[in-house]
Amino acid sequence: MNNDYYLLGRSGLRVSRLALGTMNFGVEGFHAPYGKTEAEAEPIFRRYVEAGGNLIDTADFYTAGQSETILGKLIAAGGVRDRLVLTSKFTNTVDPADPNAGGNGRKHMIRAVEASLRRLGTDYLDLYLLHTWDRITPVEEVVRTFDDLVRAGKVRYAGLSDVPAWYAARAQTFAEAHALTPMVTVQLPYSLVARDIEAEYTAMAQTLGLGLTAWSPIGGGLLSGKYRPSGDGTVAGDGRLALDGQRPVGEREWRVVKELDHVAGELGRSMAQVAINWVATQPGVGSVIVGASRPAQLDSNLAALDFEIPPALRARLDAASKPVWGAPYSMFTPEYQSWIVSPGLGIGDKPAGYAPPVWNAAAVSS
Repeated sequence: MNNDYYLLGRSGLRVSRLALGTMNFGVEGFHAPYGKTEAEAEPIFRRYVEAGGNLIDTADFYTAGQSETILGKLIAAGGVRDRLVLTSKFTNTVDPADPNAGGNGRKHMIRAVEASLRRLGTDYLDLYLLHTWDRITPVEEVVRTFDDLVRAGKVRYAGLSDVPAWYAARAQTFAEAHALTPMVTVQLPYSLVARDIEAEYTAMAQTLGLGLTAWSPIGGGLLSGKYRPSGDGTVAGDGRLALDGQRPVGEREWRVVKELDHVAGELGRSMAQVAINWVATQPGVGSVIVGASRPAQLDSNLAALDFEIPPALRARLDAASKPVWGAPYSMFTPEYQSWIVSPGLGIGDKPAGYAPPVWNAAAVSS
């Protein structure tokens, strides 16, 4: 991984294009079957930091809080707290018997951040995210509580994860209208086999200043190349996906896997690297969360941005994975609009080069 950093959303926060996901740090709770002990997690964490990575993603829900506890110890031992963009999330319950021990209300939100700070051994979070929309808490309450936490110095930046596009838009516009802390990111699943967010989230994020942070860029492992179709419509292979409920995989997904395999072979890269690269270079994406079960796997993932996918090969991946939009999204495509909105004309919002990117490149010695 190179030492290039970009601003996350409409903020001054500089983050790595690849973030380290730590859902598997720990051996308790929901994620225990795939968990790693502190001793197993340490070389993965160290390798990411040594490679120049700075965006660390965790949540209070991961391995029943162990992920945060282990991270806190590793960060303290490495003396790297100030150089990291430490991210955690809240929503999921910490006490099923207590209705206010979960969800997105102010009471739980404040209790959750205090508990995360204790486990992580820090007095502030660089980025704090609502983990999942709970369907009932008013968005205004969430935004005002984020603002309170920022003013109190417990949180530096705020963001969202796994919420409807309208909810993210409402949160951002409410924050702007009332001069409250804005959202800088929305974290969503995105991969060659899950392009659903393109229907609405990409344009929303670009318009309202939220950088997309993509999770599951290799489709839960399906795009790694280690699985194959079984006779009953599920997957066969040695890995988490084959054990995780045996979810059905359709013909379209296997078609994507096949084309990805061909493209990866032509590039001389692994399927996972090409899949991660594709996501990281899609419009609106600020960072991609990658995980690893061992240092060698992390090294391979971190090399995913050390090459470019040529336009012809990208076009093949795009065609194989092209989503089918229903109404009204099918009306917002270039094909539809060139047919009925502006037939025979070429109309765009801005000419090429209208807003070229600002890039403070590292000095090059002569």
